[in-house]
Amino acid sequence: MVNLNELTLNLIAAIVILVVGLIIGRFLSNLTKKVLQELELDRILKEQVRVKVPLTQLITNLIKYIVYFIAILAALNQLGLKSFILNAILTIVIIILVVLMILSLKDFVPNLVAGLFLYQKRNINPGDMIQVNNIEGEVLHVTLFETKIKTKSNEIVYVPNSVLTKSIVIKKKKSK
Repeated sequence: MVNLNELTLNLIAAIVILVVGLIIGRFLSNLTKKVLQELELDRILKEQVRVKVPLTQLITNLIKYIVYFIAILAALNQLGLKSFILNAILTIVIIILVVLMILSLKDFVPNLVAGLFLYQKRNINPGDMIQVNNIEGEVLHVTLFETKIKTKSNEIVYVPNSVLTKSIVIKKKKSK
């Protein structure tokens, strides 16, 4: 039989491990955020690659949650819940991460591929007058993910590049 004092000590140690893990996770997250902001990673991506992905936030959250996960695993290990439960938790977390990644990339990848296709063909350029679906206007800017169009009523419309490659695009003569 497991001694009650030993169980209490293991429970206290598990709680301490969790608290220390939360502190370390937050500290490493804040440190990473400061370093990446100092390097101006998001600004460089936005200006040089024209990608508006908050990579700093993504990386800092990833680091924080990895440390949290490791702390939870260490705490469960301290309680003696080693193999089956840890493997089940790890499997569930991996499945959830894979599903979330697939869902988050379902629009990203097609628009990226379409953007690369548009850059390669160079058939839609800033200044062109186009009509796609019910949108007609002047192309202001083409990025890897979307095309910015100014309509005749001076509205700005962002069309995903995958729509441009899947739809019929009518290129009109430029108005003088």
